[in-house]
Amino acid sequence: MDQGRSRQAIARSSARLGLGCAGLCVATVLAGCAGTPTWPERPPVHEGAASWHAVEPPGTAHYQLALGEVSSGGTALVRVTPTYPAGELAACPPVVEVIAKLIVDTRGRVTEVRPEIVQAAPADRSPFLEATRAAAMQWRFDPLQINHWSADANGESHVVDSRTEPFSLDYVFRFSCHAGRAGVSTGDTVAVR
Repeated sequence: MDQGRSRQAIARSSARLGLGCAGLCVATVLAGCAGTPTWPERPPVHEGAASWHAVEPPGTAHYQLALGEVSSGGTALVRVTPTYPAGELAACPPVVEVIAKLIVDTRGRVTEVRPEIVQAAPADRSPFLEATRAAAMQWRFDPLQINHWSADANGESHVVDSRTEPFSLDYVFRFSCHAGRAGVSTGDTVAVR
């Protein structure tokens, strides 16, 4: 019988101890909520945007098509927007424009990106040149196809010869920095980051 009373006494002590711990936990949580935390003010976060558009500099050479030749393709299928250089966001420089010639092979892949006047570009533009190069190398184009059409004895036209040719296109890549959300234009659409 003494063992039964001992067990009951231990159970009551454990219950009181459990309620005491629970009460201590609740008091600690409520005490933590009572104070108003103060957060240091953060400087405004600058975000950058990049966009592009095709240009045709004066004197640009074009393929000369022979009589009966028709060209097609040479249009961008995949365009990757350059990422604004993260290291330049804190300084938030004025708008930077990079003019670049994209060299495209017969499969429609960009094989080379030639920024205009690379040697004369100031050192602070090099991150923008690299961002342009990194994005443009991922672009894909519909290959430039040149078909030669001819009429047969019945007067019906059909392709008698076909070839793909490499080509180049010039683009202006525009980088802008501003506080708030970045807007990236891709011609006829605007994406907000």
